[in-house]
Amino acid sequence: MGWIKRNLVFVLSGVVALVMLGGAGFFIYQAWSRNSDASTSLNEIYSKLSEIAQSPIQPGNDKVDNLKIAKDQEQQLRGWIAEAANSFALVPSIPQGEVTSKTYATALGSTIYQLQQEAKENSIGVPPQYFFSFQVQSSKLTISSGLGPLAQQLGEVKAISEILFAARINDLESIQRVRVSDDDVSGGLQSDYIDSRPITNDLAILTPYVVTFRSFTPELAKVIAGFATSSNTFIVKSVSVQPGASATPENAGGGQYPPPGGFIPGRPPGMYPGMPGMPPQQPQNAPAPGKGGLQTVLKEQLLRITLEVEIVKLLPKS
Repeated sequence: MGWIKRNLVFVLSGVVALVMLGGAGFFIYQAWSRNSDASTSLNEIYSKLSEIAQSPIQPGNDKVDNLKIAKDQEQQLRGWIAEAANSFALVPSIPQGEVTSKTYATALGSTIYQLQQEAKENSIGVPPQYFFSFQVQSSKLTISSGLGPLAQQLGEVKAISEILFAARINDLESIQRVRVSDDDVSGGLQSDYIDSRPITNDLAILTPYVVTFRSFTPELAKVIAGFATSSNTFIVKSVSVQPGASATPENAGGGQYPPPGGFIPGRPPGMYPGMPGMPPQQPQNAPAPGKGGLQTVLKEQLLRITLEVEIVKLLPKS
């Protein structure tokens, strides 16, 4: 303690110097930390600049003109868009242009007649007096509403029918469409319509149809291929297949029931094949069972096919 008292000025100077050294060390540490962060950031910037310098995405130099490359790629992209748009060709309306009740009635009659003749020429069965889902419009001279959508649907039904006819199906049972006019809502056959509605998204309108026909598997394959290769965009949403010769209330028993109030000649009353409790009639001249030879592994049979099809129509450019 005596030494400290004798050297008080020296001790105080040492303490002050020590405090100043500690403060200087603290500030040096802070500065070093800032410099380290700045150095890291600078290295990141240099790294990004190096990547940009080595990347082709830049104006270029005397050897590589990236601006010209970008313009060429833009033209290629626009060409691809134009080519892809051709695959979404709009089915022409029938009739085209301004549609009135008179022009639509005329076009409807001629189109239905043309489709009936095409079905006849290709030996394709259609229901008697079938109007291809336009039964209610075929009997009207004045259409209450929806002339534009009806003209579009007539063109689409014609396109669908011609794909089926080109595939040579056996029988066309029905084509069903969505309701687009007041006449569709208030009248017409229920079998001409489906309850679905068109779907609109940011790019297009999807219009559904349901097609029912009878054919064998090769014709079904041709139908699917016809939709796939069409210039119009068809999407086959689902395929439902059933045996085409399945019994229905109308044809149960093979049509062997006697007419009302009548009988089948040569058969006693109450003894008609196909009636409840009666054994099935044995076909006459049935071939005798084979004796040896190759067995039939797969036998083609007539199918009743129901397709759910959507037509894609691009929205007009805004």
